[in-house]
Amino acid sequence: MKPVGTSPPVARRSSHALRMCLAALALLAGSLAPAAPTAAATQDRAAPAAAKANWPGNTPNPSGGRDYFIDAANGRDNAAGTSQATAWRTLAKANATTFGPGDRILLKAGQQWHDQQLWPKGSGSAGRPITISAYGEPGARRPYIATNGKVPSPFRADGTKNPDTVGLTGAIVLRNQQYFEINNVELSNDDDFATDITTGSYVRDGIMVSINADLLPAGADSIMDHFRVSDVYVHDLDGPSTWQKIHYGGVNFQVFGSRSYKAYGTGGYYFKDVRIENNTFVNVELHAVQFAFNWFAADGADAGQYDESGKFHEGWEQLWVRTRDLYSRDVYIGHNYAESIGQGAFQFANTKNMTVEYNEVNGYLERYDAVSVALYLWAGADSVMQFNEVYGGPDNEFDGTPWDLEYTNFNVTYQFNYSHDNAAGWMSYMGNSSNSVARYNLSVNDNGVLVKNMLSTNYSPTYFVNNTFVYDGADLDYVHDETFLSTVYFMNNIFYNTSKTTSTPWYRRTGALRQAVFSNNDYYEAGGTHSSQEPADRAGTRADPRFAGDPAKYVTGAGVDRIRTAAAHFKLRPDSPLIDAGRYNPRLGTEDFLGTHIYFGDAPDIGMAESPIGKKVNNPVDEDPIEDDPGDGRVNLALRKPVTASSTHPGANGTLGAEKLTDGDPATRWAAADDATYPITLDVDFGAQTTFDEVYLDEYTDSGTNPRVRAFQLQRWDAGAGAWVTFASRSAGMGHDLTVTGFGSLTTSRLRVALTEKVPAEVYTPTLTEIAVYRSGG
Repeated sequence: MKPVGTSPPVARRSSHALRMCLAALALLAGSLAPAAPTAAATQDRAAPAAAKANWPGNTPNPSGGRDYFIDAANGRDNAAGTSQATAWRTLAKANATTFGPGDRILLKAGQQWHDQQLWPKGSGSAGRPITISAYGEPGARRPYIATNGKVPSPFRADGTKNPDTVGLTGAIVLRNQQYFEINNVELSNDDDFATDITTGSYVRDGIMVSINADLLPAGADSIMDHFRVSDVYVHDLDGPSTWQKIHYGGVNFQVFGSRSYKAYGTGGYYFKDVRIENNTFVNVELHAVQFAFNWFAADGADAGQYDESGKFHEGWEQLWVRTRDLYSRDVYIGHNYAESIGQGAFQFANTKNMTVEYNEVNGYLERYDAVSVALYLWAGADSVMQFNEVYGGPDNEFDGTPWDLEYTNFNVTYQFNYSHDNAAGWMSYMGNSSNSVARYNLSVNDNGVLVKNMLSTNYSPTYFVNNTFVYDGADLDYVHDETFLSTVYFMNNIFYNTSKTTSTPWYRRTGALRQAVFSNNDYYEAGGTHSSQEPADRAGTRADPRFAGDPAKYVTGAGVDRIRTAAAHFKLRPDSPLIDAGRYNPRLGTEDFLGTHIYFGDAPDIGMAESPIGKKVNNPVDEDPIEDDPGDGRVNLALRKPVTASSTHPGANGTLGAEKLTDGDPATRWAAADDATYPITLDVDFGAQTTFDEVYLDEYTDSGTNPRVRAFQLQRWDAGAGAWVTFASRSAGMGHDLTVTGFGSLTTSRLRVALTEKVPAEVYTPTLTEIAVYRSGG
C-alpha cells in the first residue's frame, strides 16, 4: 500500500514538525560539524520555531519573585544578576546560587553556553515555582545550552550506580527539588555530533530530574511536586543505546536508591503534578521522554514477592511499586514531537493517573535492536494513551511495536491512536496486568505481528475492541506469534488484508488462540481466500467494510493535531454492512476515534468509527456479555473436582494448593514444596466413573520461570485391582499448553498425574496451573 504523499515514512513531517521546520536542518548541520562543536559551528544549528512574539522573561514576573539574568556574551559573574544590565555570564554562577519561590532564571535568547551544565539550587513553593526560561530579542534563537558531554558518570568503577553522581547527567539538572518550570530553551549533550557512540558507559540527558533517596535528609519531603517542561528543543544526546541499567533521554524523571526498596518508606519517593508538553526531540538516546522509573535494588530472590493470587513476581517486575504506593501521579504528557530516537521514544513507568496524548513519533529504535517500543507504560495504573501517532518503526524480532501492554499495569487503556508503517507490528503484550483495554485504534501497514508475545498470565481478561487493522498479508508475520496464557477478547475489530495473493497468517504456534474469544469481528480478504487458521467467530462477517477512503491512500503527514482527519479515512460509508453489526460491552467506552457517541442504531458498528445512523442509544446496557460465551464449547470433566497432591509448597500465604489445578483459572497455580521427592503425584477425583480421551496439562512458565518437568506419567485408578495403571507417559518435558491424546477412550473414577523427573538444570520444583480432561464431542 502507498500512503497519500510521496515521501518515505521516516522522512514525513507532521504539522507540528512543520511548525518546527528547521529541526531536520539542525540535525544535518550537526552531522557535518567537526568533533567537539564550537560556538561558531553550532551557531548555524537553527532551533525549530525559534522566533517568538515575546519571551517570558521580557514580561513582569507573575509570581512576585526575583528575576536573575544570564548573558553569555556580555554578562559578568561579579555583577548582581538582577537586571539585564547586570546579567551574570556563566551557568556556574547560577549553580552556586540557592533560589527561592517565585524566582526566575532567565537566559538571553540568541546566546550559547558551551561545556556547561545548569543546576540551580533551591525549590519553589505552591503557586510560586522557580522558572528557567528566556529573555531578550523576540526574533532570536532560543538560549542554547550545549553541554557537550561534560557531565559526571553515574557509575562507579565496578559498574554499580554511584549515589553521589547518579542523576547529574543532564544539560539541566534538578535533584531532590520541586516546584520548577522549564521552558523556551534549547539543549544538546554530545561532544561529537558526527560520531555515534555505540559502546562504553556514557549517560547524557537533556533535562534530568531525580529523587535520590539516599541523599534525602531524615524527615525531608520524599514527594517532589509540580514540574512543567514546555517549548523545549532537545537534540543530539549521544550515548550507547544498549541497556546500562539506567535510563537517559531528552526529558528524564527517575527515582534512585542504592538499597532494596524495602529499606525505604512507603507512600513516598515519587513525583506528582507534572506536565511535559509542546517539546521537540531530535536524534537523542535512549528516549525522548522517560518518566519516573524507580531504580531501587530489585535483583535477587529477596527482591521478589508473591501477590494475592500466589503468583511470584521477580523484583524487576516492580509489583512493589503498587503494594508500597510508590507511583508517581497526576501526570500529563502531550503534544511532543520525537524524531530519530535511538531506543523507545516515550517510556513511562511507575505512574498512575497519567494522560499521554497527541504525541508524534517519527522513527524509533533506530540504533537499538532489542526490547523496547515507541510509547508505553510499565508498572503503571489508571492511565490512558490516546491520540498519539507512531510511524517509521524498525523490523525488530523483539518488541519493536508502537504500543505495549506491559508488565504489571492496572487499568491502562490505549484508545484513539494511529500507527502506520511499523515493520515489527502493532502491539506488544506481556502480562501480569489487570483490565487492559485497547479500543478504537487504527493500524495501517504495521506488518509484523499485530499482537506480539504474551509472556505471562493476567489478573483479568484483556479486551481488544473496535480496532481497525489494515495490513498486507504477504508481509504480515502473524496476528499473534506466541500463545495467549490468559483470556483475551477480540470484539468488533476489522481485520482487513489488502493482499490479493496471501491470506492472513493468524498464528505461529498450535493452540496459540486457545484462550482467545472472537466475536463480531470482520475478516476481509482482498484475495477472496480465507486462511484455515482464521478463528471461529459465530457472529463475525467476511464483508468489505466499505471505508470512506481508499485503504491504499491512507493519510500521513497531517500531524497529531489533525489525527481525526487521518482516522476519518477509515470510517464506514453509510451503506457499509458493518454498521450495527457489532456487539456492546462496557469496555467500548462512550465515544469512538472521531468523537462520536457509542452507539446509534441496533448495535455498535464494527471498527474504530461509529456511524451516527439510527436512534441514539443514550445509556447502553450489556444484555449479552461476551464474558458468558462458552469458548470452544467443550466440557472440562475435571473442572472443580477435588485434587490431592503428594507435596504442596507452604509459601505464598497458602495460595499454591492443588485445588488451583482444577479451578478453571489459568492465573492461579499449584507448586510442590522445595524438598519434594519424586514421583510427585496429583490425583483428581471425578467422584464417579468418567470417560475421556484427552488430558490437558499446563505447566506454569511465566516470565522468569522455565519449564521444570522433564518426565511424567498419566495413570488411571483400577478399582478392581486396587492399583494405579499407567496409560500414557512422556520424557520430553511438559511445558505450557500440552494436550495428551492417542491413548484411546478410558473410563475411570480417578486420574493421577505423576511427575517423575525434573529438568536437570532447574533448581526449583514443578509448578502447574491446570489439569483439564475432555471427551471428544463433549
